[in-house]
Amino acid sequence: MKIIRSGTNPSAKGPEEYFTGTVRVDPLFTAEEPGRTSGSHVTFEPGARTAWHTHPAGQTLIVTFGRGRVQREGDVVEEIRQGDVVWFPAGEKHWHGAAPDTAMSHIAIQESIDGTPVTWMEKVSDEDYQG
Repeated sequence: MKIIRSGTNPSAKGPEEYFTGTVRVDPLFTAEEPGRTSGSHVTFEPGARTAWHTHPAGQTLIVTFGRGRVQREGDVVEEIRQGDVVWFPAGEKHWHGAAPDTAMSHIAIQESIDGTPVTWMEKVSDEDYQG
């Protein structure tokens, strides 16, 4: 058994190369071998968002606060809110972030394949964000 105490992993600013706007990432856990799962609590200020990206084994988001937006490539922008659970299948290109006027936090859970949990791509344009 392993207990990870809340607040023991340092918060980090979301890197500008992968995020637009103000984003804070609070790591929650990384599984030990043979496990491959990791999770973080991510907070987006209004209008902040990820770049387009994929996950080799998919990703689950659990919205813990506020309102946000998600979009998978080729689909419409959808609103998400506190209590929603969002699943992106393996390899699906997508982005997620806060609503224009409201912050949003979520827990992001994903698995690594060959040591890689995410493949980052281009930033989301303002046009794509607005839907």
